[in-house]
Amino acid sequence: MTRTIEATQGHELLIERTFDASPDLVFRVWTKPEHLMRWWGPKTFTTVAFEMDFRDGGAYRACIRDPEGEDHWMSGIYREIVPAKRIVMTFRWDDGAWDGLNNLITVRFEAAPGGGTKFSFHQAPFADTATRDSHVGGWTECIDGLAAYLEATA
Repeated sequence: MTRTIEATQGHELLIERTFDASPDLVFRVWTKPEHLMRWWGPKTFTTVAFEMDFRDGGAYRACIRDPEGEDHWMSGIYREIVPAKRIVMTFRWDDGAWDGLNNLITVRFEAAPGGGTKFSFHQAPFADTATRDSHVGGWTECIDGLAAYLEATA
C-alpha cells in the first residue's frame, strides 16, 4: 500500500510515499537503466532511452516519448549517492525549456516503521509556480509507475 503526500510551496515540489518494499529495493530500481526503463515518466509516455554513469559526478540522459511520438530529452549530474539512503541529482530539459534552468532533485529512502520504505522526492528551484505546477502531474504519475513496478517486482 502506498500513501501519497504532495506539497507545493513557493518554487518547490515535494512528493512523499510509503512503499511496501525495502529501502534497498526502492534504491536499486533507481540505479540501473533496465529498471528505470520500466517505470520512468508519466503514465502515457514511454521511456525509450536511459543512459547513466551512476556515481557521484556521473551523468545521466534519458528520453521519454509522448503519445504523439515526440521525444523529450532530459539530463543531469549525480551530485551525491548514498546507497539505500539518498540520491541528489541535477535535472534539466535538453530542449531548453525553463530557459536552460538546472534544478536539483533529492530522493530519500528511509526504513518505515513496521517495514517498507518512507520515500520522498524533492525538486527545486523552479523559475515560477506555473513551471513547478507543470511537473506535479508528471512526477506523480512517474512515482505511481515506480509503485506499480515495485509491487510487480516484490
